[in-house]
Amino acid sequence: MTQLSKNYDLEERTAKFGEEVIKFCRSMNQDVISKPIISQLVRSATSVGANYMEANAASSRKDFRNKISICKKEAQETRHWLRMIAEAASNCKEEARKLWKECQELVLIFQKIISSTDKKSKV
Repeated sequence: MTQLSKNYDLEERTAKFGEEVIKFCRSMNQDVISKPIISQLVRSATSVGANYMEANAASSRKDFRNKISICKKEAQETRHWLRMIAEAASNCKEEARKLWKECQELVLIFQKIISSTDKKSKV
């Protein structure tokens, strides 16, 4: 697979992840507890893909690494909010768990990209 295809796949994957989180949040009943968590969850989950798009338009390797680090941080934050929403809306635990697993995979992918970028910088 070419680098372009890999980029497209991760662009698509992060976009789909954001879309799935939006659908998940739309399906939930909102109350005084869940509403602010849902808001934070949507913000961080959709930010993963947006920051990945920025990373692909980076002006340098250092800029790329920085943007990928932001992707990882946003994904880690999303994991946190998924955990909180699973507690706040216990009827949604199973779907939250599925999204959490996908989010964890994204965190690991971004960490691998960061590690690879760091290795290339040392060469």
